[in-house]
Order: sequence, then C-alpha cells, then structure tokens
Amino acid sequence: MNVEIPRHVRDAAARLGSGVPYALKVLANQLADDPDVGQPSEMPGILTVTVDGELFEDCPALVIGYLREPDRIEIRSVNPAPSAEPVADAQGQDQPAVPAADAVTGREIASAWQRITRWLQHNAPDSHAALRGGASPAAITALEHDLGTQIPTDLRALWFLTAGDDGVSGRGCLPGNEALMTLDAVASLYQQGIDAQAHEDTLNARRSEGDQITVWKTAWIPVVAFGPADRSSGLYLDTVSGYLGRWSRFNSGSGEELDTLVTYLEEVADMLEAPALATRDKPGLVGGTLMWGSRLDPAQEDRWQPLVG
Repeated sequence: MNVEIPRHVRDAAARLGSGVPYALKVLANQLADDPDVGQPSEMPGILTVTVDGELFEDCPALVIGYLREPDRIEIRSVNPAPSAEPVADAQGQDQPAVPAADAVTGREIASAWQRITRWLQHNAPDSHAALRGGASPAAITALEHDLGTQIPTDLRALWFLTAGDDGVSGRGCLPGNEALMTLDAVASLYQQGIDAQAHEDTLNARRSEGDQITVWKTAWIPVVAFGPADRSSGLYLDTVSGYLGRWSRFNSGSGEELDTLVTYLEEVADMLEAPALATRDKPGLVGGTLMWGSRLDPAQEDRWQPLVG
C-alpha cells in the first residue's frame, strides 16, 4: 500500500517538534502494512490514529488523520492530541462512531472529488495546481461559527479535501468554468447575502405578501462562484433541503438545481472521464488548463481542444 505525505503535512509536522517527522514516518510504514488501523473521525471519510508521544523524543501525543483509498493512503493532517482527552481510552471503550449515513456521504464526496483531481493531475496540471489544499477541522469549525449555521456533512467533507480553487486566467475547473469558493469568500458572500436580505425585510414590511422579495436565506451556504474573483453568481447548498441552488447578485436565474453536492461532483467526474456523454457542459483543454465550452473566452477558441471519448 502506497502512503503519501503531502508537503504541507510534512511542514506542519516539523513545526510540532523535531521528533514528529520521524513519528510520522514510522506511522506511514505501519499504515502501509495495516491501512485499516484508524478509527472514524468527525470528518466523514477520514480515519484517525493516535500516536503516543512518549515513544519518540521531542514529540507530543498526536492525532493523525488519513484518507484510505483502495490503492493508496494520503495522510491529511497531523495535530497535537487535545490535552483534555486521553490519547487512548484506559478502559478500552470505543469512541462514538460517525453516523453510518454521514460516513457514506463522506466517502461518496471523497470518491467523486478524487476522480476529478486525479483526472486534472494527469490531463490538466495547471488547473490541478490551482486547487488549494484541504482546510483543517479547526478552520471549518471557525467558519461554521462565523456563519452561525451548521455546515452539512457533504460540504464539510469536500472542504476537508480542498479549501477552494484559485483558478487559471480567471477560470475555475467546474462546469461553466466556475470555481469552488475559498472559505474566506464563503464567509464574505454569506454575510453579504444576509445583509441584503435584512434590507429587503425592511422593505417587505411595507409590501403585500405576494410582493415580498427573498434574496437570501440563512440556510444557504455559497459553494461555487462564477469565477475565482467573480461573485456575480454561483451555486449555494441549501442545508435544509440538501440540494444545490443558483444564486445571483442580480437576483436572476436563481432556483433549485435538483443536484446534491454528491451527484453534482459525480456528474463532473463522469463528464471528464466520458466527455462524449457530457450533457451539462462540454469539457476541453487549452494547454494544461481545463476549459468548459459554455463560457469559453473567444480569445481561446483557436486553442481550445474539446475532449473526445
């Protein structure tokens, strides 16, 4: 079993103590032999292992998170074990497990996103390089606090894998050349929507019931934007219905997409792997960049190579 340790994880390990990189290396060897040693975590699809710091010089007790695939393991995080909790349960009692439905959702998100990123890595390296690394559980929890609404399992799982798309030439890698939003952009746009609705609510107080306007709901969490730096429109995830919807700064073209985050990502992966069957949009390449035909820059038309197969 191949065990991968990304550079940002190695860098984080080095900052925790001089003995942590060695402890991480030892654990990687153990995972290669026994990939299922970890326990389900609060992050769906992610298993965690605790490391006793007493076994290594200059190494605190650690909680290490990893993603297990059929042919590989990727270590996603390394953090000091919370001081308020024991590294191991002295009574041998099991820790609370992640609910089965959440665990399935996390695996589905991870599978779909990994199909997309694996395709990008091999076919559109510039687009792959523009994707940010995963957010830490602490960063996602902090965003949840800022929004004041619970982040659902599927979105939490996706952000743990990647925290946004910086794009290439103003274009993201999702259909319509849209981009997965960064966490800062999510917080900013969400607050903008809440403020806009507060203004409309003031006006709604003087409107008849049939004329009242809703531009944003507290259950809507923005996920995708028109471009990395373009917040004129995009997709939100409705935390009540579980479906994606389309938002617009001009309050036009909004509505439910009848896609969950899982089915949306799975369709993106399907279109990349079997472009001849693509119906939502047509993928193609401009050099090492994935470009979708529905919003192709006229200046790129001569260089755009639609995918076949």
